[in-house]
Amino acid sequence: MIKKIFVFLYIIFPFFISAQEYRTPQWLVPILDYAPEIVSRSAFLIDAHTGALLYSKNSDDEIPPASLTKLMTMHLLMNEVEAGRSSYDELIPITVESWAQSQPPRSSLMFLEPGQIVTLREIMLGLAVSSGNDAAVAAALRLAPNMAEFAAIMNAEARRMGMSVTRFTESSGISEENITTAAEFAHFCRQYVNLHPDSMKNFHSVLTFSYPLPANVPERYRATRRTYTQNNQNSLLWTFRGVDGLKTGFIEESGNNIALTAVRNETRFILVLLGAPSGRAGRIARAEDAERLLTWAYDNFKTVKIPPPGRVEVPVWKGKENTVLLDSFEPLDFTSRTDRASDYTIEVVIPEQLIAPIPEGFTAGYRLIKDQRGELRRIPLITTSAVERAGVFKRIWHSIVLFFSK
Repeated sequence: MIKKIFVFLYIIFPFFISAQEYRTPQWLVPILDYAPEIVSRSAFLIDAHTGALLYSKNSDDEIPPASLTKLMTMHLLMNEVEAGRSSYDELIPITVESWAQSQPPRSSLMFLEPGQIVTLREIMLGLAVSSGNDAAVAAALRLAPNMAEFAAIMNAEARRMGMSVTRFTESSGISEENITTAAEFAHFCRQYVNLHPDSMKNFHSVLTFSYPLPANVPERYRATRRTYTQNNQNSLLWTFRGVDGLKTGFIEESGNNIALTAVRNETRFILVLLGAPSGRAGRIARAEDAERLLTWAYDNFKTVKIPPPGRVEVPVWKGKENTVLLDSFEPLDFTSRTDRASDYTIEVVIPEQLIAPIPEGFTAGYRLIKDQRGELRRIPLITTSAVERAGVFKRIWHSIVLFFSK
C-alpha cells in the first residue's frame, strides 16, 4: 500500500501543493538580490517542474485576469476531450449569444456568426490565438446552459485546483469582476501545463489563425464573407527563444497581463505578470518585463532531474525481521543555481539505529543532496512496512551487542 502511495505522489508531485505554499529554496535566495526591476504591478515566477519560487512582486494583489480567464475556459474544454465526452472535431453550435455582433464593445473576436460550421478545435484556436470573446461564449455554452452556470463550474474547478482567491463571473475575461492574483494564476498555469502538455504545440504557440474559411460559412454566403487573419498577441513567441505559451490579456481595470511559459534544455519556467500599464506602451513594458525576468531566470537557475532512486535496505535491531526497506516520499528533482547544477552527490543518512517496533511510514532518515559548498536538498526516507518486536531472547542478545558496539 505504501509503495502505491509513493508512485501516486511521484506522478502528481509537480503540482501537489496549493497556491500559498510556494517557497524559495534557501540556497537560491542570494540570487534574488540581483533580480531585475520591472514595471508590472504584480509578478510570480516559478520552476514549472519543482515549483521553486524564483521571483515575486505584490503577488497576492487581487487584479482582474482579463483574457487570461480564457485559459480556465480552455482547461475545462480539454478536460472534456480527455475524458472522452467531447472531441476536437465536434461541431459547436453558434447561437445569438456567441455571435461576434453580440459581444461588448472593443471585444477581441474570432468573428463567429450563427449558421457557421465550426469545430471545437477551431474554437480553441479562436480562444488561444484570436482571444475571441465570442469563442469564449460558444465554449461556455457547450458546457453549461448559461453563463452563470458556467461561471459556477469555473469557480468550483478553481477551488479544486487550490485557488482560494480567484473567482470568475464569465468565460472571456471582459468583466472586471473576475479576480485572481499572480501567485494563484501561476499555480493554475503550472497545473495546466502539466495536465495539457500538447496544448502548447496545438494552440498556444500557433502564430496566426485565419477565420472564417469558406468551409466554415454556408455556401450561399461564401462569396460575401471575409476571412480575418489574426496574429497571436503573445509577442514573445517571436522574440524569446523557448516561449511556447500561454496567453495575454487586457482590460482597463487590470492593465496589460500575461501568463507565460518557456522551456530550454528541460528547464521550464512559469511567469505571470499582472498590471502593466495600459495601451501600446504598456504592451511593450509587459514584454520587456517578461524578457528581463526570463533572461535572468535562465542565466541563474536550472532544473536538475534525477532518476527515481531505488529503495534502501537498512538493519533493524530487536525486530522479527533484521532489515527494513526505506523509500523516498517525493522525487529528488530540484531547482539549482546554474553554477551548482552538476557537481553534486547523493548520500543516504540514517541518524540513529532503528530499533523495533517500527511502524510503516516511519521517517527513518533522508537522502542528502550536496556539493562542495554545502547542502542542496534533503528528502525523507520512510519505512515501507512495519517491523514487529522479536522474541525476548533475540531482544536480549541485540541489547548486549548494541551495548558493546557503543
